[in-house]
Amino acid sequence: MPATTPATLTARALLLDMDGTLVNSDAVVERCWRRWAERQGLDGDAVLKVVHGRQGYATMAVLLPDRPMAQNHADNRIMLAEETADLDGVVPVPGAPAFMAALAELPHALVTSADEALAQARMGAAALPMPETRVTAEHVGASKPDPEGFLKGAAELGFTPADCVVFEDSEAGIQAGRAAGMRIVGVGPRAAAFAPDVHIPDLDHLRVEAAADGTITLTVLP
Repeated sequence: MPATTPATLTARALLLDMDGTLVNSDAVVERCWRRWAERQGLDGDAVLKVVHGRQGYATMAVLLPDRPMAQNHADNRIMLAEETADLDGVVPVPGAPAFMAALAELPHALVTSADEALAQARMGAAALPMPETRVTAEHVGASKPDPEGFLKGAAELGFTPADCVVFEDSEAGIQAGRAAGMRIVGVGPRAAAFAPDVHIPDLDHLRVEAAADGTITLTVLP
């Protein structure tokens, strides 16, 4: 698409993933998951290809399909505690502070595979405001790529899936948004490979405008 013709999407509400979308936590994720991979005798690079977007227990189930799910949940609790305690290198994605400021009075929700404690820790470390409406790991029975989280976020805001645009960086998250019947803005390098409706390198490349009737216009900037 030529730079002179920016892509636009319109919505009534926005549903925001956290890791990789608003917050760059890749350094922590890599440290914690490489340690876990080593304990399991798995290749760290292979593990890192599937961790993004899912809850930890769901990632473990993909990587170790024959292991009892109870063990995955137990390891997930340990992983969440390690990630919550390790905030070294957690920073906002470029453009995230201005983006969140632009959404302050608009309908939006955080929909993340992190639990509440981890979400609070990472949003705080990145100095980003925590959305009042949020769907964290405790609120869903199924991890992304299941659409449950996004459907709950839309329902809590009072909008239909067709009214919502999802912001995501991972394959699992984009699949979840698509399964929920929502349009998707893919953020960052991971997202480009998974055919979001619109792709931006970071949030600096997006303008948010709200009309008096509540319509939110999202314009991709060069």
